[in-house]
Amino acid sequence: MADFIEWSDKISVGIQEIDEQHQKLVALINRLYEAMTQGEDKVAVAKEVLNELVQYTVIHFAVEECLFRIFEYPDYAEHCDMHEDLRNQVYEINLKVQSGERLITPELLFFLRKWITNHIMVEDKKYGPFLLKKGMKKSLGSKFGLSKLWKRS
Repeated sequence: MADFIEWSDKISVGIQEIDEQHQKLVALINRLYEAMTQGEDKVAVAKEVLNELVQYTVIHFAVEECLFRIFEYPDYAEHCDMHEDLRNQVYEINLKVQSGERLITPELLFFLRKWITNHIMVEDKKYGPFLLKKGMKKSLGSKFGLSKLWKRS
């Protein structure tokens, strides 16, 4: 089965660890799609994946916001406001799905795909060149420890 969201270099922000986190978010949405289109206990799997997506989104946004502060990103406040809105939307969706008030529907999956691709391709693409110009490395290496923030596969 083809992925619901295809990762490509045009989505890359040019910073390896951030791209890896974005790939993880894409993979989680793809797993959610897969759970909803096949599988025996798709509702339980979908709830678990959605919960993981929400948790990982919080961590990812915190990492980005930390980098924005370190490198004095001029659009810090505006970008953080977008993160807050997205966090709230995904959190609300998750609460409703976990309680059974809302089902995971194709519309929800399309919302998540639009959210992740638009946010990365429009907003996140802006900070990559800025951070690199300010001295950030394309790869932060294991000493920075981004991979240690999330141990799940």
